Amino acid sequence: MLTEIEKVLPSEIEKRSFEIIAEELGDKQLIPGTESIVKRCIHTSADFDYADNLIFSENVVEKALKAIRGGASIVTDTQMGKAGINKKCLAGYGGEVYCFMSDDDVAQAAKRNKTTRAAASMDKAAKLGEQVIFAIGNAPTALVRLYELIQEKKISPSLVIGVPVGFVNVVQSKELIMEAGVPYIVARGRKGGSNIAACICNALLYMIERDGK
Repeated sequence: MLTEIEKVLPSEIEKRSFEIIAEELGDKQLIPGTESIVKRCIHTSADFDYADNLIFSENVVEKALKAIRGGASIVTDTQMGKAGINKKCLAGYGGEVYCFMSDDDVAQAAKRNKTTRAAASMDKAAKLGEQVIFAIGNAPTALVRLYELIQEKKISPSLVIGVPVGFVNVVQSKELIMEAGVPYIVARGRKGGSNIAACICNALLYMIERDGK
């Protein structure tokens, strides 16, 4: 027998989804100030594991919101991640979304240095000369290269969102970022993805919109 379909107006679907998430989380204690991010990740993935595996450095939300208000741009490691971020909202604060993965100079640098395009794109991002938030949802090699650039003092990210998904060096690269000495939001373990990276960016943007500029 089919379960009865809940009647929800199209305009109310997202609101109802978040109500269901809150109901199913029950009395689960989330870190104060991170609730919107955790719930949006669950909303994007229908995976309640994010209530446990999202790790936040100290005061990272406050630091991230300050960076966005100050005009920070976002660098992603996939065109999918770039497409998912609310660019109009970010532009309202002076920021831009970049993805260098398809750039010819990045492809050439990767070939020349025998590395991945994701790693080479981090080198290009290090030369932007502006406040940068990194949203990495696919390539652990991007996180590893970011760690190296941070240690070499060639870049100081306003925030690293480290949520690549997969198996090879995924867990290890996330742990590296948590030791890099920069603000981070990391999905510990194997889970993540470009959609999660984008939704964390959007959660931060919507927090500013909700609370006012």
